Amino acid sequence: MDFGLNVDVEKKKFEQQRWIGCPTEQFYFGDERKAGKQKRKLASAKDRSKYKKTDREKALQAADVEAIQKSEQFVDPRYLRGRVLATTSEGFIVESQQGNFACTLRGILKKERGLAKNLVVVGDHVIFEATAAGEGLIAHVEARKTVLSRADNLSRRKEQLIAANIDQLIITGAVVTPILKPALLDRYVIAARKGGLEPLIVINKIDLLDDASFDEASRQKERELCEHLVDAYREVGIPAIAISVATGQGIEELKLAMQGKASVFSGQSGVGKSSLINVIAGVDLRTGEIIEKTSKGSHTTTSTRLVPLDFGGWCIDTPGIKSFGVWDLKKEEIEGYFAEIHACGRKCHFPNCTHFVEGGCAVIEAVENEQISIIRYQSYLSLLESVSQQHLRR
Repeated sequence: MDFGLNVDVEKKKFEQQRWIGCPTEQFYFGDERKAGKQKRKLASAKDRSKYKKTDREKALQAADVEAIQKSEQFVDPRYLRGRVLATTSEGFIVESQQGNFACTLRGILKKERGLAKNLVVVGDHVIFEATAAGEGLIAHVEARKTVLSRADNLSRRKEQLIAANIDQLIITGAVVTPILKPALLDRYVIAARKGGLEPLIVINKIDLLDDASFDEASRQKERELCEHLVDAYREVGIPAIAISVATGQGIEELKLAMQGKASVFSGQSGVGKSSLINVIAGVDLRTGEIIEKTSKGSHTTTSTRLVPLDFGGWCIDTPGIKSFGVWDLKKEEIEGYFAEIHACGRKCHFPNCTHFVEGGCAVIEAVENEQISIIRYQSYLSLLESVSQQHLRR
């Protein structure tokens, strides 16, 4: 199936990459210094030992121990325990057995910021002190079991937390308006895996594929891409649902996948996250229209909040985004998040093959023979490029 992508063209993008150093280094060392460094990195590309699941579990256990030790400081009866239901411009809404409280952060807590852009997110379990009727100060955030975060858009040096203690990430895309962005979907998949969440792909607005008011060629291209992606994700064990709020197609299947779980909806602006939640949860979140001039969605969700589901579970709506940078993603980790590429890569001629320029590459051959999705392969290359670009210039 032709999606306008070419394996050779994608490979050349990487072949043209070149290290740019200061003039003195360039004069004396040329590209040799960088090439040597790259060879050392490639030598450990297939070594997954340092990314074992057990390592993550040990880190979580250590965090739990530290959290318990900190929690012992707040056994005083004036402290209450609650869960953050929503974030607002003024602070946080915290639910507790004593009711809901509008809370802000204690000054001492702000000193623990570190690399995190924000300290408290929806889903956090917190310990707070009631200071007045319906008001309080958050003194402690308990260890998170799971977390969804991204690299801060401005500096890329800070982690922006989105939600915590959630079971699954519902990665929402759409067809026609706005068009599908497979690379963005795959970035969300990786963010979910890194944070301990299960990913679920939802492709919304499939009723538009039969809407004659849109160009037939564009609709056909989107139809083929949608079908290809649903099949490709299911083949690697990631559930994917084609859905329509307008016709109700796929709604019951999505409800079943959300039953009894805490889910967070994420995706670019205009894909219909708030409309989906309105239908599923029976609430009335504010929705907006697609901006015709740019064919991009308007930002209708400006805060994040937990919404209870009458069939069991919770869901969170998050503000739409235009780009999504995966936090703390290392180049040598990327292949492991593409199961089909990782499995096929074991057949490559070179043990440290990176699957874009090397000869005897089983992955490239599989892509050319349509045994591996060319869309997923392009996402893999795009991630390699974006991570590499962070180190090309200083």
